[in-house]
Amino acid sequence: MTPQTVADAMTGRVISVNIDASLADAAVAMRNNDVGDVLVLENGMVRGVLTDRDLVVRAAAEGRPPDDTSVDDVCSSDVTTVVPGTPIDDAVNLMREYAIRRLPVVDEDLRPVGVVTLGDVALAREPDSALADISAAPANR
Repeated sequence: MTPQTVADAMTGRVISVNIDASLADAAVAMRNNDVGDVLVLENGMVRGVLTDRDLVVRAAAEGRPPDDTSVDDVCSSDVTTVVPGTPIDDAVNLMREYAIRRLPVVDEDLRPVGVVTLGDVALAREPDSALADISAAPANR
C-alpha cells in the first residue's frame, strides 16, 4: 500500500540538540546515532536543522572551533516542517520546491515527532528503486 500521509513514511526517532549546544556535541550525537543531521531545538520546539554537510561547509571550512561554536551559529534556521497528517505528495512537493532532503515532522506546538526524508519516501513508495536500496543499507563507518 502506498503511504498516504507523512505519518505512514516518517522515521519516528528524533535526534536533537539544544540551540546552545556546541558543534562538537552535535557531531557526537550524529556519530552515536548513525545519522547525518540533528534537529536544533529551543524550548523543545524545532528552530533549525544541522547536517553533517553544515559541519563541513559552514564550520570546518571556515575554521570555526567545534567546541566553541554553537549549533545556532551554523544550522539552517529557515526550517520547513510538516505535521503527521500532511499528505505525502505535499511533503514531496515541499522537498522539491525548497530543494531539501528532510522535513521535520512536528505537532501543533512545533515539538518534533519525527523526520521524513527522501529515503523514507523512496522506501515507502518505490522499494525497488536505487534510492530505496541505498537508504535501507547500513550506515558506513
